[in-house]
Amino acid sequence: MNFLHDKHSRYYCIFIVTLVLLLFLMGIAVIDTQTAATKEMFLTHNNAIATSLLEEGISKEVIATALMNTEAGTTGNKFLAEIGLSNSTDIENLPYVSAVKNTILTSLFVMLFLWTLLLFLGTMLFLYRRERLYRESENIIKDYIDGNYTVHLPQSNEGTIYQLLSSVDQLATMLQAKNDTEQKTKEFLKNTISDISHQLKTPLSALMMYQEIIENEPENFETVKEFSLKIGTALKRMEQLIQSMLKITRIDAGSISFEKSNYSIPNIINHAISELTTRADNEKKEIVIDGDLEQMLYCDIEWTGEAIGNIIKNALDHTDIGGKISISWEQTPAMIRIFITDNGHGISQEDIHHIFKRFYRSKNTSESQGIGLGLPLAKAIVEGQGGILSVQSELLQGTTFTLSFLTES
Repeated sequence: MNFLHDKHSRYYCIFIVTLVLLLFLMGIAVIDTQTAATKEMFLTHNNAIATSLLEEGISKEVIATALMNTEAGTTGNKFLAEIGLSNSTDIENLPYVSAVKNTILTSLFVMLFLWTLLLFLGTMLFLYRRERLYRESENIIKDYIDGNYTVHLPQSNEGTIYQLLSSVDQLATMLQAKNDTEQKTKEFLKNTISDISHQLKTPLSALMMYQEIIENEPENFETVKEFSLKIGTALKRMEQLIQSMLKITRIDAGSISFEKSNYSIPNIINHAISELTTRADNEKKEIVIDGDLEQMLYCDIEWTGEAIGNIIKNALDHTDIGGKISISWEQTPAMIRIFITDNGHGISQEDIHHIFKRFYRSKNTSESQGIGLGLPLAKAIVEGQGGILSVQSELLQGTTFTLSFLTES
């Protein structure tokens, strides 16, 4: 009986039951009406007989006995047959019987006509509403086919048809989500290819120029050596760009599976700066580590180390000779925070909201190292492990990056 959950079907069934009850009541009314009409005709007929007999001088007692008699006999049948009144007599020759017949037929016709009319109108109304629902749903489904998901199928009522429409609407929502994902993926790939092409254009142009210079002066040892070194630097920059873009793309695509375990934070920090201490020494800059040596962090040491290393590289890029980079950490009941602070150039307010954008480079740091992917990659790594990377800075007052990770219960 699931169809009764549908409002239209339920109302139609109620309508049919009401019509049946109405037909029953109309039948009772017709019976009562015809009984009264038959009684009136019977009395009229008896009146005519009594009047005729009284005019012939028949005594009232005899007439009364005749009219009240209920027993039929053969004598009476013979007499009626002689005057043409028998079972074979045509009803049209019996005026009173014919009148009763006509009255009954008229009443039944009117009753059935009204009942049929109501049934027809109720059925047409039900079919009209159902057809309107189908047409509305068909138009919305056509919009879904055309990629327009702004309108939803009717789902405000119960019933099998609305359950079907709800399932179709859920399917459309899934298709919309899939379509949106595909569009975002296409846009992402388009932007990525555009970014890589743009970023590779400069080192490729430089490589072509360096190669041309070397080709023109093959016997000039100093020139060959100088531009060979520049070629190496350009190639290293291209490799760094490509590797960074591949890493960010893999993280964004969800193809990276972080292999987490508990590691001591000093171990993570040492892993991150192992290749940066020589650079810091050469640039006469200091990296200071301060914190609880026993503090543990649940993370992927390789990726987390790369994120921290990228932030420290950024700090080295933006501090002067004699600069200091401090790494510390603390634990709260809910989080573990790692702080990376430098006393470098700081970040202007117009730049601070853009530093995590890919290839973003402030106009104030055009001569500094880097390709504008280190901080976006660090943010992607931290957030990929459920953490948060934030920054606080003032121009010429240094910068502090904070890596926040939830503690494992």
